[in-house]
Amino acid sequence: MRTKFIFITGGVLSSLGKGLAASSIGALMESRGLTISMLKLDPYINVDPGTMNPFQHGEVFVTDDGAETDLDLGHYERFTHAKLSRKNNCTTGRIYDTVINKERRGDYLGGTVQVIPHITDEIKRTILDVADSCDLVITEVGGTVGDIESLPFLEAVRQLKGDLGRENVCYIHLTLVPYIKTAGEVKTKPTQHSVKELREIGIQPDILLCRTDRFLSPEIKGKIALFCNVEPGAVFTAKDVETIYEVPLVFHQEGLDEKIVEILNMWTKAPDLSVWEEILRKSKNPQGEVNIAVVGKYVHLRDSYKSLNEALTHGGLANECQVNVHYVDSEEIERNGGMDGIIQADGILIPGGFGQRGVEGKIQAIRYAREHGIPFFGICLGMQLAVAEYARNVAGLEQAHSAEFDPDTPHPVIYLMKEWVNYQTQAIEHRDEESAKGGTMRLGAYPCHLERGSFAFAAYKQKVISERHRHRYEFNNHYREPLLAKGLRISGVSPDNELVEIIEIPDHPWFLGCQFHPEFQSRPWDPHPLFREFIRASREAKRR
Repeated sequence: MRTKFIFITGGVLSSLGKGLAASSIGALMESRGLTISMLKLDPYINVDPGTMNPFQHGEVFVTDDGAETDLDLGHYERFTHAKLSRKNNCTTGRIYDTVINKERRGDYLGGTVQVIPHITDEIKRTILDVADSCDLVITEVGGTVGDIESLPFLEAVRQLKGDLGRENVCYIHLTLVPYIKTAGEVKTKPTQHSVKELREIGIQPDILLCRTDRFLSPEIKGKIALFCNVEPGAVFTAKDVETIYEVPLVFHQEGLDEKIVEILNMWTKAPDLSVWEEILRKSKNPQGEVNIAVVGKYVHLRDSYKSLNEALTHGGLANECQVNVHYVDSEEIERNGGMDGIIQADGILIPGGFGQRGVEGKIQAIRYAREHGIPFFGICLGMQLAVAEYARNVAGLEQAHSAEFDPDTPHPVIYLMKEWVNYQTQAIEHRDEESAKGGTMRLGAYPCHLERGSFAFAAYKQKVISERHRHRYEFNNHYREPLLAKGLRISGVSPDNELVEIIEIPDHPWFLGCQFHPEFQSRPWDPHPLFREFIRASREAKRR
């Protein structure tokens, strides 16, 4: 079967949920036995989101091959079985960078380089490049229709229907149908204007997904279909739901997957949504609850911890309990000693992050967890600060710190490792303090060997694992023996024993820090082992 393509655009305003819509459609198509791939086209001019402020862009998601990508790729992987890579996220910056490099090499033979056809051709090449050996490619076009930045992407998408044939392309437009309380009715005008804007640039949507807080009546759907020139049966409600994992079931209930199959003229098996029904059952019928304090500095923007939040939810699903996440501002701990959120928690988690703000507040939270026997989970920076806290307050290494935050510390227990083996390329990587931030991190999947009898081994139940990284600083091996002598356990290392990946405190109910980001590989149907065990330990602590 020839590869088919779905293109998802958004209108009226941002944050309508194109990523979740794309992911849910992917889940539905997989439930029908199709193999899929997914692509996010981002209009911003940055080459990738790796150096962007989390307050502006939210989380940076990392793939196995070390690509720093948009957070929507996290949704794609959590809802489907697709394994994504750097080719599944493309920005305006990357497109222009590629085209300019080609021009400099003389690939265009001295011709004038233009948006059409050179930029649009490169966009089309990027889209087609993810179509290898899959039945369906689902592409989300970032931004909102009407934005000047997304016009080249939309033009390329428009051209592809002519290039590939009408039966091989489906345009889905996500738009807003607001309910106006004072009028007591939903309003279709924003959707009409959004579709009008899309049609003006040459794209007639095949399907409309209408984001709203209630199911739309047949009369409203008929009105939208008439004014937007789509088939009466091609308007679907994208209703607000209690949990994002309900979205595939709502879309199926509306008949969206059946309509897509009809438009693309595909043969599939009957959908099997039993996995999603079981996830929803566990989500809506918890057998208990647990309170987790997440101590960070991006706590006012939940998108900064998107994968982390979902992985905690998955840990709750595995233990059939509700996870109540309480965000604690580490800077507030520093300023006012605000430990209330810490003291009342059943478990404490310190996530990854960059920059010095709030670091001492996180160290105070770690000390409290260690001294009071509260289950603790440190991820990336959280693991590094746990090492610094242990060195200071247990090993007696006064002023121990990470060289990232205190270059003059007498005990740099965390430092910038100058050389290490890149296990993806088997090459020696080099870096120093002057290296550019965007190119010196340890990125992507690395193997890790676990110590039997550890918390980590009990969670994974295997000797060798692979996890995704995104960091610059490492555990300083000069302090390995002094810390081990004081009771710290190193339970995970690289194959050459040079990179410390996991640290633990053995005589604690559950205290573990990992250098990698386990949240990137957690799925609702397959919760990550460390999150599963952290929530289990926190629930047991609550019962004591």
